[in-house]
Amino acid sequence: MDGKLELVLDAKAMLGEGPLWDDTTQRLYWVNILESKLNVFDPATGRNDAIDVGQYIGAAVLGGSREAIVAMHHGFYSLDLLNGQLKEIHDPEADKPDQRFNDGKCDALGRFWAGTMPMSGGDPTGKLYRLDADLRVTAMLDGIGCSNGLAWTSDNKTMYYIDSPTKKVVAYDYDLERGEMSNPRTVVTIPEGGGVPDGMTIDADGMLWVAQWDGWQVSRWNPHTGELLDKIAVPAARVTSCAFGGADLDELYITTARTGLDEAQLTDQPHAGGIFRIRTGAKGLPAQRFGTARL
Repeated sequence: MDGKLELVLDAKAMLGEGPLWDDTTQRLYWVNILESKLNVFDPATGRNDAIDVGQYIGAAVLGGSREAIVAMHHGFYSLDLLNGQLKEIHDPEADKPDQRFNDGKCDALGRFWAGTMPMSGGDPTGKLYRLDADLRVTAMLDGIGCSNGLAWTSDNKTMYYIDSPTKKVVAYDYDLERGEMSNPRTVVTIPEGGGVPDGMTIDADGMLWVAQWDGWQVSRWNPHTGELLDKIAVPAARVTSCAFGGADLDELYITTARTGLDEAQLTDQPHAGGIFRIRTGAKGLPAQRFGTARL
C-alpha cells in the first residue's frame, strides 16, 4: 500500500454502507442504513451532512443535478437532494415488508442494479433488480440471502456480484446493450475465518476490492486467477464497503458498522462505524449516474 489508513469521519454509524464518490463535487455519498440517512461528506472541510429519508436506505446513486435515486426498505425512490423530498418510483416487494433493499450501483448505461434481503435471516428470499432509465423494474436473480457488492469491468463485458452468505464473488458475462447477465462462475471465495464478503469495487486494472464483514479488512483479488493480492487491515470488524475517490480516484474510502457489537467489542473498536481512507497505489473508475451513459 502507498499510504497509511486514516479515520476521516468518526461517524459511529450503526450500519455505514454504500460509499459513492461524486467526481463533480469531490464529495463522498454514503448511507447509514439503520438510521435511515443519506450522508454527504466533504473531505476538504470534514463536514458531513445527513438527509433523513424516513426508512432504511440500502443504496443511493446520483441522477440529475439535484437528484439521487435511492433503494430503500420500501422500494425505489427519487430523492431531491436540496429539499429532501421523496417521490416513489416502484416497490417490487410491497408484499414482503420483512425484506429491504441493500447494496446497489449503476452500469455504464445508467441502469440501477440493487438487491433485497430478508431482515430476519432465514430462507434466501431476496432478489436482484434492475431499474431502467424509463423507470421499469425487472427482477434479474432470485434466491438471494443478502444482496451485496456489484462491479463491472471497464469493457462492460463482465459483471461481478456478491450474495454474502455464499462467501463468493460470482462473475457473469454481461450484455450491456440488453442489460442481461449469463454464464455464472465463482471467481473469488473468502477463506474460512475471513467473515463474509460485503460491498465491493473494481480498480482500473480490473482487480476487485472486497469488504469483509466480520473479517476486519478489505482484500484485493485477481478475479482471473482467484489470487489474493493484498489486504488492508481495518480497526473495525464489520467492514461493509469501499469506493475509490479523490481528485485522481486513487484514495480508497472504506465504510464500517457497529450494529450487533456488544459493549466490550465497542470498547475494543472505538471507531467502528467510522469512515476510513487510504492511498493504495491503485486507481478506481468513475461512478455512473442513473439514466446517463458513460462509455
